[in-house]
Amino acid sequence: MSTAVYPTAGAIVGKTEAANFIPEIWSDEIRATYENSLVIAPKVKKISMTGKKGDKINIPAPTRGVAAEKAENTQVTIQANVEGTVGVDIDKHYEYSRFIEDIVEVQALSSLRKFYTDDAGYALAKQIDSDLLNLGKYLGNGDGSSYVNTASFYADGSTGVLTAYAADTVVATDVFNDATFRNLIQKMDDADVPMEDRCFVVPPSLRNAIMGVDRYTSSDFVNGQGVQNGKIGELYGIDIMVSTNCPIIETAAENAGGRVRSAQLLHKDTYVLAEQQGIRSQTQYKQEFLSTLYTADTLYGVKALRPDSGFSLAVIG
Repeated sequence: MSTAVYPTAGAIVGKTEAANFIPEIWSDEIRATYENSLVIAPKVKKISMTGKKGDKINIPAPTRGVAAEKAENTQVTIQANVEGTVGVDIDKHYEYSRFIEDIVEVQALSSLRKFYTDDAGYALAKQIDSDLLNLGKYLGNGDGSSYVNTASFYADGSTGVLTAYAADTVVATDVFNDATFRNLIQKMDDADVPMEDRCFVVPPSLRNAIMGVDRYTSSDFVNGQGVQNGKIGELYGIDIMVSTNCPIIETAAENAGGRVRSAQLLHKDTYVLAEQQGIRSQTQYKQEFLSTLYTADTLYGVKALRPDSGFSLAVIG
């Protein structure tokens, strides 16, 4: 009777060996969820610093030139080179970690693995969107110290006229209407902001108000189609994005009319997102816990690149 020979250690596929294959699979799934969950990040200028050293990037910010009339038999007019720079600190490092028991079992249960990867991707995307939208206090000549400045507006409930925002001024009757949006767009037009690559990021409460305006739910006014499945596409050619990350300007305790949030009309150049490290996933098996430590992280910086190209609207919500 022959004696069975136990496989050598190198031939055994156990938990430790299996963990070597998991980072790539999980990283791809997290990246997909992360990219699908981003709301505002795809709408801003994005700069990749992958593989580059340093904790700050300087971005050229040249001033716009003007057309010069060309007279007959004269030289061309050379535009003055007034070059500025905007420094972006790469100072935001966020991670998502879990201890997962018996990683091979989790790997076999794809639904459970998907929950973890979806949750990681969503959490990291939410953080980046929040950091970008928190730059709203720099919009329209804001000094960045507070949202309570003349650069932010609220809409008079009866006329839709934009009024300089101050603390404890917005009330429930100051609701969004068609005039409000047209006046906000005019602010952009008057600031000579390019027509293309604009977007309007709104909290859920403002989405609800928009869907209550008849002309926006009519197929004649919303990108050739009516509002379908509760999704808003374009208004006056501007993409409408709904995000729960719109910053809270005042709590209900601070404003008599209720909690106030910032909706933001932006251009692609209003904010910049500089990524030094995209989504990275790592695992380490902890034998003493019979578990695997799983971590996903990202390293980036955000900045108001052209704050004069965006405006903030204070709304109840």
